[in-house]
Amino acid sequence: MATNHDIEIAFDAAIDQVQRAAARGLATPDGGSVREQLGQLEFRLRAERANALERKAIDRDWVQKTVRWIVEWMPESDLNIIAALGRIARIK
Repeated sequence: MATNHDIEIAFDAAIDQVQRAAARGLATPDGGSVREQLGQLEFRLRAERANALERKAIDRDWVQKTVRWIVEWMPESDLNIIAALGRIARIK
């Protein structure tokens, strides 16, 4: 079972990566801004963090769906957010 500390650290690291990406002004593969998507992602991460802390478990389905969504718009040159979600997925 995941500890609250493990969940907090993993989600906080992912939120930090989202904020860093927003500060860098990343663009989608077709040149559009990812600012709106990053805002949505931060909101989703914060909501899922609260849910995960409550149930003391990671929703693997949520992680998979979120990664698929991110891959649609995140530039291939920036994998930090996906790596951070991988850390969330590895929590036991």
